[in-house]
Amino acid sequence: MTVLALFEQFTQWVSGAWWSYPAVFGVAMLDAFFPVVPSETLAITGGVLAASGDLDVLLVIAAATTGAIVGDNISYFLGSWLGEHTVKRVFRGEKSRRGFEWAERQLEERGTYLIVVARFIPGGRTAVTFSSGYVHAFPWRRFIVADVIAGLVWGNYTVLLGYVGGRQFEAQPWKGLLLAFVVAVGLAAAIEIFRHVRARRAATRASE
Repeated sequence: MTVLALFEQFTQWVSGAWWSYPAVFGVAMLDAFFPVVPSETLAITGGVLAASGDLDVLLVIAAATTGAIVGDNISYFLGSWLGEHTVKRVFRGEKSRRGFEWAERQLEERGTYLIVVARFIPGGRTAVTFSSGYVHAFPWRRFIVADVIAGLVWGNYTVLLGYVGGRQFEAQPWKGLLLAFVVAVGLAAAIEIFRHVRARRAATRASE
């Protein structure tokens, strides 16, 4: 599928209609526990359309932010209610297993920081929010404070990224989507590289 076709597909979901805001909210919420839903791409598309005047950029940011926070809290309480073993049976792939193990190791040391950064790591959001629920050392009051910060950072970043890209290419908004998507993927890759380099250095120091 070309970038233009992809943009047209997403604009069918997020247009200038009133239901565009609930759509952004719903997808941002579902992405917490159903990570195949493209919440970041849809939020960026909303920002691109806001740049052309089809949507209100502040309302798109509000929808993306609140949807993300609500979804994270659903994951947190599902993790707390279902427990570690049930959650890991549902997400039983090798990649998911490594993600949960990583989240469990990091939560106590880097709680707030981890919840914010995990949003920009593929699969990180799901692993961190569910494991926050079943790791009893991470109470909800601590989680909600960190998660509101994470939601605000993510909502503003993704929507404004699309908005800026859309303003740069007002005549061809699909190019704005492409630019914003490349920047988003680049940031996620940079965080992943930094995380792996840091873990390798820590393992090297531990073996010395």
